[in-house]
Amino acid sequence: MVFRRPEKNIILCGCFVLILLAAQSCMKKEIAVADKLLSSKYPADGPGAAVAILKDDQIIFSKEYGLADLVSKNPVSASTNFNICSLTKQFTAYAILKLEYEKKLSLDDKIEKYFPDFNPDVASAITIRQLLSHSSGLIDHYDYADRKSKTQFYDADALNAVKSVDSVYFPAGKGYRYSNTAFCLLSQIIEKVSGLSYPQYIRENIFKPLGMDNSDVIHGDLKIPERATGYQKENNHFVRSDASENFFFSTMGDGGIYTSADEYLKWIRAIMNSSVLNPELISDAQSPHKLIDSSKNLSYGYGWFITGTGKNKTVFHTGSNGGFRTIVFTIPSIKYAVIIFSNQSGVDLEQLVNEINKIFITDPVNYIRLDSLIS
Repeated sequence: MVFRRPEKNIILCGCFVLILLAAQSCMKKEIAVADKLLSSKYPADGPGAAVAILKDDQIIFSKEYGLADLVSKNPVSASTNFNICSLTKQFTAYAILKLEYEKKLSLDDKIEKYFPDFNPDVASAITIRQLLSHSSGLIDHYDYADRKSKTQFYDADALNAVKSVDSVYFPAGKGYRYSNTAFCLLSQIIEKVSGLSYPQYIRENIFKPLGMDNSDVIHGDLKIPERATGYQKENNHFVRSDASENFFFSTMGDGGIYTSADEYLKWIRAIMNSSVLNPELISDAQSPHKLIDSSKNLSYGYGWFITGTGKNKTVFHTGSNGGFRTIVFTIPSIKYAVIIFSNQSGVDLEQLVNEINKIFITDPVNYIRLDSLIS
């Protein structure tokens, strides 16, 4: 029988405790620095934000700032539902990939199959795959919208606005141009193929399995619980900028989801851990499908921007709709994510993410700034 020296075990145990205490002390300092930074950006008496940070799949920071509504003075909480703007595209893309996995459609289907009254020269050239990767060349709906007879604009209106247009920005597949119109068409393809409305499909096939019970898609007169109000910053004061103030606010497939930081974390953790969601579909969505800028190694997947490869790969997206601003930045190799949902336009979220990364990552990866993405 071999006896271990108790002194050695005590020393090893003591060293471990010291390392653990040092790590905890360091993390407390990092959290305090981040909290000070965010408090300076989102004062208690103004529109606010919900912020969550994951590292090694652990929630290392989760806090809320400011007000969800300036009239009621309700503070932002972890359960406050924000319009997440273009982060919605992640969910639309996953829904399309799921339908393809179930052999209910093909990404190589031409859109004329689903929209027979679309201009044939345009619809016979564009595929679902190109809608997903912003490489369709499809004309934006904004300049063709009927503003005279409507007060709100919906996905079907986007289709009606562009279906007769006989021009494109470039031949399908030959370029890149960010397109909200494309994702408005994708939501309608989901409806045609599944037989469910877009909100029903997202609830039943994504929200429900993930336990995102209080998340929903804006539609009709839907009453969203704990709903934040959006505000635009103008001349150092805030002006309400929500659905009723913005004609294009209420399209669904490109930017219609409302969710909270708490519930969105369920989506991100499922992606990181290959749980609940189909990992093959997530991998496909977060793979580069259309090169945007070779000098920055920047591409678009399906609902996600991607830079780098291997351990240096980052996957992210921003969102902007009315007074809402959102961002998610992830480094899959270390299961790191920064999530910011805000109901005001006065803070530069891209720069804020870079500052947060410098606090929590030893070798920080900078967020690559993009042109504003309006959803």
